[in-house]
Amino acid sequence: MKFFSQYLIFLHGLTTLTVAQHIVTDPVAACTKLGASLAIENVRVNLAQYLPAGTNISLTQNYNLSSCGYISQVIPKDICRVAMYVSTSNRSGITLETWLPTNWTGRFLSTGNGGIGGCIQYPDLAYTVGLGFATVGANNGHNGTSGHAFYNNLEVVHDFADRSLHTGVVVGKEITKQYYGTAHKKSYYLGCSTGGRQGFKAVQSYPNDFDGVVAGAPAIDFTHLTSWSATFYTIFGNSNDSTYVPAGGLWALIHQEILNQCDGMDGVLDGIIEDPQMCQFRPETLQCPPGTTNFTACLTSAQVGAVREAFTDFYGVDGKIIYPRMQPGSELTAEYVYYTTGPFPYSVDWFRYVVYNDPSWNAATFNRLDAKAAADQNPFNIQTWNGDLSAFRATGGKLLTYHGQADFIISSDNSPRYYNHVSRTMGLPYSDLDEFYRFFRISGMGHCNGGVGAHAIGQTAAEVSTLDPQNNVLLRMVDWVENGNGPVTVTGTKYDDRSQGVSFTRNHCKYPLRNFCTDSANYKSPESWTCIE
Repeated sequence: MKFFSQYLIFLHGLTTLTVAQHIVTDPVAACTKLGASLAIENVRVNLAQYLPAGTNISLTQNYNLSSCGYISQVIPKDICRVAMYVSTSNRSGITLETWLPTNWTGRFLSTGNGGIGGCIQYPDLAYTVGLGFATVGANNGHNGTSGHAFYNNLEVVHDFADRSLHTGVVVGKEITKQYYGTAHKKSYYLGCSTGGRQGFKAVQSYPNDFDGVVAGAPAIDFTHLTSWSATFYTIFGNSNDSTYVPAGGLWALIHQEILNQCDGMDGVLDGIIEDPQMCQFRPETLQCPPGTTNFTACLTSAQVGAVREAFTDFYGVDGKIIYPRMQPGSELTAEYVYYTTGPFPYSVDWFRYVVYNDPSWNAATFNRLDAKAAADQNPFNIQTWNGDLSAFRATGGKLLTYHGQADFIISSDNSPRYYNHVSRTMGLPYSDLDEFYRFFRISGMGHCNGGVGAHAIGQTAAEVSTLDPQNNVLLRMVDWVENGNGPVTVTGTKYDDRSQGVSFTRNHCKYPLRNFCTDSANYKSPESWTCIE
């Protein structure tokens, strides 16, 4: 809430990219009329209400969102809020919300989701509607963060794979047109993680849905990602296993050794690894010597082997890569996500309720044959790994993707892997891909946000430092689509504490370039860094 309140202050200094083009003169009457007259096939309106700026809406009354972490949401601008149920089959449907600002820029935007859950991203709706977008968000075909709704219902899986997002876009655009009496001028997308995968799915399968897509830390190569996530429990086990590395001191030791080996590769020792792909961590340096009796400052042979496996690419029964290793630099958080807390719940749910349709499936038995079964199944091509983006390119669409280089859920090694896959598939060098597809590696960023690096790039309201497009990936996308100003770098900001001001800023490079510090004495200055081949 603190960060969102600070974001509201930014709205008073709107750039030319956020100036209203259409103002509804009587929004109360217009919203009431819309709710009463809206007639779209398979759409049932649950509510249509005018909400003035500052309204704090409760999110606990209508939907089962207890696991989503949302209790309420402040409305940043005067809007018409339309909530509805959209049937997608005779046994599935989506909960959809469209937020229509009174002062409209003529732009439409869809938000995405996260995990395997069905949580409307209300903070993203508030962020983008505050910038003048007519914004939609859907629950991905089910409520809450569990995958249990997939059980014995492939229609819900279909919604999750792609139908929820696309249906929401089609319906949302029509509602936008009916409310304002005119169609949108440009269409945008903003999402991260599963939301990042949804953005890529739109680019690959629905190339006319968006003019500009901002997709962070994308969960693409989805079934392989889910299998990779399942491996960590089999690698480290439980506290009574010799391979187990307990949370706390030993992981801090591992992290420090990773910094010792790799931090200086970017020209400065600042606690941030700019390019983890250059870091080939050797955990054997932490091997306990013979005769050791105190195992708090070193690793046993079994533990070294487990750590080595976690930082090694995962290969399948056919000898081909399933998913790349966990990148070094994320371990202080990944220890609580993957390494010490038992089976990863999203992987468990996917195998239980989709792959095997067996609620008793035991995560401890996972092996490469399970990974093959998941990949062979690939329901509704949820893999999202098509390397031919020609149709999206032909529409004039633009794709901006970013990935935190300390991501503790989705290995940042996977995004350059996909970028290179597109380059090979389309036969285009990066100079030609730049026309429509640009990828930025955000050093020190965790999963979608946070971390030790300059991670505030405007991807959410909490990560806004300024509305200057150079510092804001959403507004940079608007600038790219509408003015042709494609990003060369993305500037991020790091706050140790917002009340104490900026700790440092850094320009993040466009792949395949990497960041290198040329003036280590002044490494906190963006001018001390340069993008090199």
